[in-house]
Amino acid sequence: MTPPARHAPRITPGAALRWSLVAWGLGHLLLGQRRSAAALFAAEVIGLVTVAGATVAFSDTTWYLLSFVLGCAFIGAWVAEATWAYRTAQRMHGAVAPAAPRSPAAAITWLALPLLAWGTGFWLFAGQGSSAAAVLDRFLTRWPSAGASAGWGTDLSTQPDQLRGTALAALDRLRVLCDAKQLSSDCGAGGPNLLRAVRIRIADDRDDTATAVAEAVRYVRRPSLFFGMVAGTEIVPVADETVLTLRLSAQPALLGARRWTIVSASAG
Repeated sequence: MTPPARHAPRITPGAALRWSLVAWGLGHLLLGQRRSAAALFAAEVIGLVTVAGATVAFSDTTWYLLSFVLGCAFIGAWVAEATWAYRTAQRMHGAVAPAAPRSPAAAITWLALPLLAWGTGFWLFAGQGSSAAAVLDRFLTRWPSAGASAGWGTDLSTQPDQLRGTALAALDRLRVLCDAKQLSSDCGAGGPNLLRAVRIRIADDRDDTATAVAEAVRYVRRPSLFFGMVAGTEIVPVADETVLTLRLSAQPALLGARRWTIVSASAG
C-alpha cells in the first residue's frame, strides 16, 4: 500500500532517482521500502554475474550477440529500476509541483555513459572466434610478428606451436620471393610490408570446417569496359604461389555455441 502523504519521505523524487543510479534498490531503501530494496540489490548482483558469465563464455563464439543483448537488457533494467524509485517517491509525496526548468529526471541520462561504454567497448574483443573470417583476421594481424612467442596461444589454434612454426616458414619463403623481386618493391622492409603482396582468402567454406590459403600475388592490367561502353583498364591480382594453407574448424562450446579455431597449418 502507498503510505499517506503525511508520511512522505525526507528525500525528494529527484534524490531517489539519483541514488537509484548509484546502486539498485538504494533509492527504495531511502524511501523506507527495505524489502523492495533488498530484492533489487539481489537482482543487480544476479544480473551482473549473468552478464559477466555470458561474456566470458560466449563473447568469442558464434553466440557472441547473446552477451551483448544481455548487457543492453541489464542497462534497460537499470533505467526501469531508477524510474520506479522516482515514481514511487512522487506518489509518497502526494501532489507533484510543476517541473523545474531542469527536471530531476534528467539525471537518468547519465546511464548513456555505461550504455556507450558497453556498446562500443564490447566490439573491441567480441566475436573473435565467431567465424572463420574473424580467426583469419586475427592470424593476419599476428603473422608478421611470428618470431615472438607472445600472442600464439590456444585462443588462435589448437596447435599454436605448429602454427607459429609454419607461419615462420611461410615468412622465410616470402623473403626468398622478395629477394627475387617477385613481391612489392618495399617488401625488404619486413613486417607488414612483406605481406603487402600476399592475399589470404577462404578457398573452401562449409558449416563446420574451412580452408584458407595465403598466396603471393602480382598485379596485372587487363582491358575492361565501363558501363559496357567505355574502354579502359583495371588492375587485378594474379596468384603466383601458395605460401601457406590453414585448416579451420568450428569447435563445440558451451550450450551448443561454436568457436572457430585453426586446427592445422602447412607451408605451400
